[in-house]
Amino acid sequence: MSKRTITAILLLMIGFPALALGGVLYFLFVGFLLVVSAWEYIDLFQATGSRPARWLVVGGVLALALARFFLPEAALPVFTFTTLGLMAFHLVDYERGADSAGLDFSVSLSGLTYIGWVGAYLLELRQLENGGWWIMFVLPCVWLADTGAYMIGAAYGKHRLAPRLSPKKSWEGLVGGVLSAMLGGIFFAYTYSTWGPLHLPLWAGGLFGLVVGLLTPLGDLGESMLKRQARMKDSGKIFPGHGGAFDRIDSWLWGAVLGYYFITWFVR
Repeated sequence: MSKRTITAILLLMIGFPALALGGVLYFLFVGFLLVVSAWEYIDLFQATGSRPARWLVVGGVLALALARFFLPEAALPVFTFTTLGLMAFHLVDYERGADSAGLDFSVSLSGLTYIGWVGAYLLELRQLENGGWWIMFVLPCVWLADTGAYMIGAAYGKHRLAPRLSPKKSWEGLVGGVLSAMLGGIFFAYTYSTWGPLHLPLWAGGLFGLVVGLLTPLGDLGESMLKRQARMKDSGKIFPGHGGAFDRIDSWLWGAVLGYYFITWFVR
């Protein structure tokens, strides 16, 4: 537990200034997490016998992150041409004897899409007007959902939510996570609207917490599915006591997308 706590404190010391200040510092923080997550994603599939294009996927994720943060109009061409590059790579790989190259292409493309395209919403969310405030609204709701689910599930969990994917998760924990995220959403909506620049009704904060509490666990379960197939406990070991970068951001990926469209469609 001490190792886990020390790691969490160090991450907070690095992450909070990046979240607050934004700019290049924020890009470096999130970009690092995305690139390492892409590397770990490839590791998971290599453990199953697949042969995804590691360097093209990792490089594509970095290119997408750069484009989405600094040059948004280039993001779609980057994604498109990287996809074509992946196909070309796996065509050559098949000629060299990789009989599963078609499936390998699907694995490579899914990594580029899930970690690169979806993950870049963490960057676009920060680029919104008052993006620092929105980041500190969205991500804490995700964290509260995770924490509430863990604490309530550990204390009262009896009915398994997804026995094959994650035996320790329970329906009681899910309810605890939803309630925690809803209360957090209401609290942050009130606080940031009263003492900050946001104009977010309390009901909207609670509604967002409800959506986050219900849907972001799918990010955690999705990564659990990949790890089960790879027979790996963690996606990596970069964060002592916490596992890999992908282990840390699996719920953030969903939270960033939900937060971005909640804000752009219903709030701004």
